Amino acid sequence: AEAAVDGETDIVRTNVTFTFGVGKIEETVSAELEGKELKVAMNSKYLLDAVKALEDKKGEEIRIIDISEVSVLADYFIIANGSNRSQVQALCDNVSEMLGRAGVHTKQVEGYESANWILLDFGDIIVHVFSKEDRLFYDLERIWKDGKELSEAELEK
Repeated sequence: AEAAVDGETDIVRTNVTFTFGVGKIEETVSAELEGKELKVAMNSKYLLDAVKALEDKKGEEIRIIDISEVSVLADYFIIANGSNRSQVQALCDNVSEMLGRAGVHTKQVEGYESANWILLDFGDIIVHVFSKEDRLFYDLERIWKDGKELSEAELEK
């Protein structure tokens, strides 16, 4: 069988098959998997840090939702509520401070002044902190029901 090698694209042509540099593809796939696994591990740490920050300030009904399979907005939502405006702001301040110490900073903050619904965008993780009334009204858990709710125990694995 005759074979020709195209040096620019690393494609080997024979009269029977086309081979696309299998060794290189395997290395690329392996590197991508390692990167994804590392990203998941780092996100788990940051999710746990954020939840701890919310718990430290007595955040209520803390939920973690994996939305990575249903949205390109982010990979995770953390949803919590406080009982008054001051507590809602304190919850957000504590999350920002704790994740900031870990090297993760907010890309965007929305609603801080009114403190009815504060959104903290950390890229892959978005934290929503509501007043009780607004949480019931907006019901993000229902809207994002196609996501997977995670427990702290699942993240600690």
